[in-house]
Amino acid sequence: MAVETSTAASRTPTPRPPRPRRRRSDAFAAWLFLLPSLVGFVVFTAGPVIAAGVISLLDWNLFSPPSFAGLDNFTRLGPDPTFWSAFGNTLYFTFASVPLTLLVSLALALLLNQGLRRIAVFRSLLLLPYATITVAVAFVWVWLYIPTDGLVNAVLGVFGINGPAWLISDDWAMPALIAMSVWKSFGFGMVIFLAGLQAIPQQLYEAARVDGATPWRTFRSVTLPLLSPAMFFVVVTSIINSFQVFDQALVMTDGGPGSRTTTLVMYIYQTGFQNYEQGYAAAQSIVLFAFIAVITAMQFLLQRRLVHYDN
Repeated sequence: MAVETSTAASRTPTPRPPRPRRRRSDAFAAWLFLLPSLVGFVVFTAGPVIAAGVISLLDWNLFSPPSFAGLDNFTRLGPDPTFWSAFGNTLYFTFASVPLTLLVSLALALLLNQGLRRIAVFRSLLLLPYATITVAVAFVWVWLYIPTDGLVNAVLGVFGINGPAWLISDDWAMPALIAMSVWKSFGFGMVIFLAGLQAIPQQLYEAARVDGATPWRTFRSVTLPLLSPAMFFVVVTSIINSFQVFDQALVMTDGGPGSRTTTLVMYIYQTGFQNYEQGYAAAQSIVLFAFIAVITAMQFLLQRRLVHYDN
């Protein structure tokens, strides 16, 4: 019997490796599906970055032939006070808006994860600001911030608070932009956090309750560690987007009062398309690109220490 079994096993055909023609066909199909994304990346991302790098070495005003300027456009950045003011405004906007967006997004995701009635309706309504065009939202918030008839000051007046002239105040123009941006963008983080929360095994919460863990202890020891990959993604994308803030500042304040809300992207726009200094604007964009790349790389280096991946 053993001999017959071994003989039968030896007769079992071994699977053949894929034929070279089949492998080539699969590779061709894969590249065919990737082609639209690759073309879009080359045309709309890699191509403009390379073009900006070339233009940053030129002295060009769009109307006369360009001339080679070397690194002159980059050396102009050092003594340019407007550039550094715009850089500081962008940092202020980023380090204020990103934490607020994270807190609002996480709080709403935790609330929506409770299984309340008609929860799908609330999810759709809360996601609506993110799906709305930024320029349209900015115009609505300009009306909300009107000092005399705006809804914001009207609500503050109910509590006996005399609201400021938000968009023309040196102290309140940037906070007004930050509040609008948080309202506009929290929906994206909320959806990502909600997906992360729903992926956490319920057995872990049951085990925590059996062990007598308090809700705060459960949140700190179970929810936050397992939600850290989603949080890392939201932080990285939020920081990248906040460093490129432009639409709301242009529509709501046009960089004012003075230059209090002039961001880096707005200054690049002003330099390139109002002052027609294409080379200098390209140099500013290259510096912004490099700064975002460094910040993103630092976050990826820190993820090994701060992000928990459940294998």
